[in-house]
Amino acid sequence: MQITVEILSFLAKLLSGASARWVDCNPDTCQRVYFANHTSHLDALVIWSSLPADVRRLTRPVAAKDYWDKGAIRRHVAKSFNALLIDRKEIKVHRSPVDLMIQEAGDTSSLIVFPEGGRSTTGELGEFKSGLYHLGKKRPDWELVPVHIDNLNRVLPRGEFLPVPLLSCITFGPPIWLEKGESKADFLSRAREAIIRLKEI
Repeated sequence: MQITVEILSFLAKLLSGASARWVDCNPDTCQRVYFANHTSHLDALVIWSSLPADVRRLTRPVAAKDYWDKGAIRRHVAKSFNALLIDRKEIKVHRSPVDLMIQEAGDTSSLIVFPEGGRSTTGELGEFKSGLYHLGKKRPDWELVPVHIDNLNRVLPRGEFLPVPLLSCITFGPPIWLEKGESKADFLSRAREAIIRLKEI
């Protein structure tokens, strides 16, 4: 399995040409939620492979079960990088996706999430759903790290199966936290702006 992981990491970097930038933030094994814009099915894999090996071992991408559970190859890839697959079609009231993420992360793992929910078709950052807010509220000790993915939607365009090698850039920004008394709408707007600012750096 470890060999598969290293091969996947290498291939993801090779195909995307991804370079990682850390702006006012350093790689760390503390528990974090890396939240990013969503443009391609490769997003989670490329962010994960951009992390240093010691951080990567403790980080689980959160991905759509309906995509990654379809076919033996996708299931094998998802299992190899320890993806946490969320069923977007059958959400149980007593077992919400947020509660599942917190349970699966335990006291050691970090997560990679995409607050828009679905992938953007225009390249513009969509409005955030409430999951990131609830993660910040239920686990205030976790660092919430904004991540901007540039150009990856052109590496694997929507509807395509084979990637097109291009240069892309992954920018990690300074952590944020839910502030005391901050409303859901204000927090989600601030988190969204944190990603947009990284695009302009």
